[in-house]
Amino acid sequence: MLPMGAPKTVLLTVAALGLAGAAAGALVVYGGLYDVAATQQHFQPVYSLLETAMHQSVRMRARNIEPPRLDDERLVMRGAACFRDKCVQCHGAPGVAQGDIGKSMQPLPGPLVDARHHWKPRELYWLTKHGIRMSGMPAWEFRLSEEDLWSVVAFMARLPELTPQQYAEATRVEPTGAQGAVARPACGPAESVAPLRAADAQRGARALYQYACSACHTIPGITGSSPNVGPPLAGMGGRSLIAGKLANTPDNMVRWLRHTREVDPLTAMPEMGVSEQDARDIAAYLAALR
Repeated sequence: MLPMGAPKTVLLTVAALGLAGAAAGALVVYGGLYDVAATQQHFQPVYSLLETAMHQSVRMRARNIEPPRLDDERLVMRGAACFRDKCVQCHGAPGVAQGDIGKSMQPLPGPLVDARHHWKPRELYWLTKHGIRMSGMPAWEFRLSEEDLWSVVAFMARLPELTPQQYAEATRVEPTGAQGAVARPACGPAESVAPLRAADAQRGARALYQYACSACHTIPGITGSSPNVGPPLAGMGGRSLIAGKLANTPDNMVRWLRHTREVDPLTAMPEMGVSEQDARDIAAYLAALR
């Protein structure tokens, strides 16, 4: 039996420990004690914890994805082009060093030569499509078509078998109009040839930060550091004009997002390469901001 007053002592001890932990955390954060420089490594326990959490997260979210056939040679060669254009800068390749961007990151993006030994095809697809938050690994969902996403996976499955010479041949760029040149599949943009579907406001929210809109605009529902480069978009759905130029309709919003300089040649807002479908989704999200 616990002595009289013991439960109260335990509660006070737990509360004191909690307050001490909170104070220590506040000191680390607000005192600037944690070094965020990319020239410094993570502590190994932190690295291992984040890596384990990442592996488990990907496995859970990719578990129901059904891969297509990945042994089609055309798909593999298309993946070679995508890998060359999108992946080598950070990850390198057989006989090819990472670019300066990849070498300067922390955590360091590892080589993908052995990726198939650590990840299942569906997990590699999920990683390529969705990226990894706070790691430098980008999400390619809004940059590559579904075929291109799977083509990267198909090529990574082949990668361990390639010598540096074979990799160089697989990713060789033929000079335009070269005599005897072999036509090779290209890694195309995410612009789809499929019919446009109904606008999806929820997907539009993702598109807003995937096209870096939240880098300049404060947008309700989009996490960010409250930038003040462009005007805030709160209440966008209730405004009568877009950029003071166009009536605020979904079609005009799509036009503004895709052909900004055509509407206003003097605007500082750049054209971000937004696809037709993504622009419709973004327009649906902005229209709901009242």
